This record gives sequence, C-alpha cells and structure tokens, in this order.
Amino acid sequence: MPKKIVAFGEVMMRLQVPGYELLTQANTLQYSFSGTGVNLASAMTKFGHDGYLVTKLPDNPLGDAAISFLQRLGIRRDFIAREGKYIGMYFLENGYGQRSSRVTYTNRLESTFNTSDVSDYDVDLIAENADVIHFCGIALAMTDKVRESMKILAKRVKEKGGIVCFDCNYRPSLWDGGYKQAKPHYEDMLSLADIVMMNEKDALYILGMETDKTSRREQLEDLIPKVAEKYNIQTIAGTHRRVNSDNTHSLQGYMYKNGEFTFSANTTFSVYDRIGAGDAYTSGILHGELSDFSPKETVQFAATAGMLACSVVGDTPMSTEAEVLSAMRGTTEDIKR
Repeated sequence: MPKKIVAFGEVMMRLQVPGYELLTQANTLQYSFSGTGVNLASAMTKFGHDGYLVTKLPDNPLGDAAISFLQRLGIRRDFIAREGKYIGMYFLENGYGQRSSRVTYTNRLESTFNTSDVSDYDVDLIAENADVIHFCGIALAMTDKVRESMKILAKRVKEKGGIVCFDCNYRPSLWDGGYKQAKPHYEDMLSLADIVMMNEKDALYILGMETDKTSRREQLEDLIPKVAEKYNIQTIAGTHRRVNSDNTHSLQGYMYKNGEFTFSANTTFSVYDRIGAGDAYTSGILHGELSDFSPKETVQFAATAGMLACSVVGDTPMSTEAEVLSAMRGTTEDIKR
C-alpha cells in the first residue's frame, strides 16, 4: 500500500563543473535542482509511494524551472508555497583520488525558503495527509524561522499519528556557533523523531556524549542504544563510509531497532557522483520499514540504494525497488534490451 511521504526542505539550484575540473578551470556549468527533501521525496516516489515536498520557491522563472524539474521527478506540488525572488545555489566540483569533492554555497540565507515562515504552509493539511514526514539537519542549521517551522510540523504530524524521520546531517560550515549552538535544536528534533539517521560521531560531537571505546564500530555499539533510550527513538540507522585511494568507496550500513543492531555487507564500489547517496540510504531505510522488510533486508536494501545512487549523475536517487533488489542479488547485466 503506497504511503504519503512528505519531505520538508529547501530546493537549491546545483551548478556543476564538467567532469573533474575545478571552478578555476571550467567555463561551462550544468544546472539542475536538488536538496535533501527533493532527493528523499523523489526516491520514495521511485519506490512506489507518493512523494510530496514542503518548501517555498520564488514566484519567477527560477521558481518555475524548479517546479518543472520537480514534476519530472514525480514529486507532488500540493504543499509548495510560491513567493519572493531568490533561490539558494551551490557549485559542485567533483573530487578525484585524494582530492575531495567541494561544494560552495551562495545566496543561501537570503533564499525564499530560508526567509519563509510557518504561516506560509498549511500545517493542518500537511499533518492530515502525511504518513511520514522527513526533516534534516541541513535545514535545521538555517534560520530561527525554519527551525520553528520544523518543530511545529513535526509535533503536528506526530499528534496525527504520522511517523517523524530526522536525518542529523550536521554540516560544520552552516553553524556559526558550532556544536554548542546546534545541540539544543538537535535534542528538540530527536525528542520528536521516530526514525533517526545518525552515527557515533553525531552522538559524540553534537550531543556531547562520552565513551571509552576507541574503534568506530565499538563507539557505535556503545552510544547508539543510549541515544535511542534517552530520546525514545524507535529506529536509528546510518552508515560507515571509507573513501579509497583508487577513487572507489566502501560502505556498510547499520540499523538499531528493538534493542538489536543489524549490519549490511561491507561493499566496495566505483563512484560516478556521490552527492545524494546518504539520502538514497535514508529512503531505503524508510521503504524497508514501511514495507515490513526484516531488519536485515531493510539495511541491505538501504545500503544497495546508496551504492546505486553513486552510479548516477546528479543528487537525486533514480533507482526503482526492482533495480535495488536486482543489485542486492548481485545481478549485473551487460545491456538490458
């Protein structure tokens, strides 16, 4: 039975340098539209659900172009407000080998979304319709008004019996006051969330928790159960990723539910475009939870969805459920005819 998945977040214009060039080398850029909410809503649509976006876009040709892009992804526009002039933008330079990918933001805090108010959204209508509502830490880092909108929407959806999903997604460059500024807002969202995406680094640095364990796996297994208990969270999931010197990545997913950890296989794969892979993983966890997959099936499905997202250009995951299941079985074909 398809569910109504609502994602709250900013739509941004992505301006990408061709190939592996630097901005200082390139003289052309390719634009598209993305954002965590866009990626999540689109991915869930590909998995057979109804994807909605709660956002605000400028009422001008930039906003029109963004709406057109969202519609091609199958995202419903019922909860999209239109007003203002500005859209946030970012420039992407793809990393290679030891050189990391680099994202440079512009015009972010002045965008129509980041100057929006909760009154721009029909909170009651959204709460009545959302089976799941998704938020992320990137939006939480923006402005007081955006943070207020997130918390009000989360409370209202929860009151109506919907599931609240929160992806920690901490970005140091977006918090002027660092972890100290971020912590109370993260605690508010964690207290409202049913499904949370995080790992041991979030517990250590954002929440200021302590452990005497030294390896990442041991820290994860020590801290995540404490987070789940303290904030009464049903499911916590996340990944451990390693970037290898040959430009491949290695990924292992995990999920903590009902007092037990479940891990995916540790998979190494080639990367074409890694932006959005975390959102693909989140969509896989949500789809597995909504489809009554076993924990093992859910975490492997999510890890595979994250891997496949790295094989497609652009932020937005494009794999269907059938394609993810095929990759889980290890089915690789020369050409599908």
